[in-house]
Amino acid sequence: MAVLGPTGSGKSRLSIEIAKKICGEIISCDSMAVYKGVDIATDKIPFTEREEIPHHLYDVAEAGTFFSAGLFRKMALEAIENILERKKIPIIVGGTGLYARALLSGMAEAPSRDDKLREKLKSIADKKGTPHLHSILQKLDKERALSITINDKVRIIRAIELRILTGRKFSEIASLNKYLPEDYQVKKICLYYPREILYKRIENRVDQMVQRGLFEEVKALYDSKKLSGPLSKAIGIKEIITCLEGNKKFEDAVAEIKQHTRNLAKRQLTWFKKEIELKWIVMDDEDERARILDEIERWSRGESYEW
Repeated sequence: MAVLGPTGSGKSRLSIEIAKKICGEIISCDSMAVYKGVDIATDKIPFTEREEIPHHLYDVAEAGTFFSAGLFRKMALEAIENILERKKIPIIVGGTGLYARALLSGMAEAPSRDDKLREKLKSIADKKGTPHLHSILQKLDKERALSITINDKVRIIRAIELRILTGRKFSEIASLNKYLPEDYQVKKICLYYPREILYKRIENRVDQMVQRGLFEEVKALYDSKKLSGPLSKAIGIKEIITCLEGNKKFEDAVAEIKQHTRNLAKRQLTWFKKEIELKWIVMDDEDERARILDEIERWSRGESYEW
């Protein structure tokens, strides 16, 4: 089972309801929730509110380290096997579309990051601009370059890195895709609210995070020098860092967190609309929500059901 959707759509709470109904265990599909010591900024469900439902892939990486979609896939597959051995149903829950796609739709084997090569490419971008780096990619892999905008430095660097390290074009690497075992039957739902309601939920959630101690959590990580790598760019963290460095007032940082989270939700919805075999659930429709919960329970028992 997969419960996907944008941030603030109620995935965590609904997945616990589903897990209780179908005897399931939850596997987090969140690229930031993997990090230890980042509970408020990633809005992890507190242990006391998990209703004794096991949650996997929380706190599996040290703050400040790098974590990839490939590593997520490997650890998630291991978790799935262990859950199935206990005769339980794995429930993938989250909003990181790349991780969900890597697990559910497959991904090709690719080499891990080469920090020295990346630093060299970043240096070129800093000196000559990201569009210049994009022109290099055009010479190495024209097809891949056409799919990446000229200012998307992160994806351009990764594309060049893969071309250099593997000697293959991206399309060749993608053709070696590895999928889930054929005997896995996955049902996928995607949660959403009307935009106005979703944005209000996001604003309320950010306010609650602040009340729970968001500033103090980020400051502790900052003081311990654990805010490097992807974590330093996470929403809810990067804005607080500007406060700690004296470049922004706290209330302005909170306003930015809300805006950036709304932007993220919009991007997540755009991503999931491109995915196939998703059943979309309108979360403010109680009748539809109840019907889907009933259908999921019927599916888990092997009975006939209708999406």
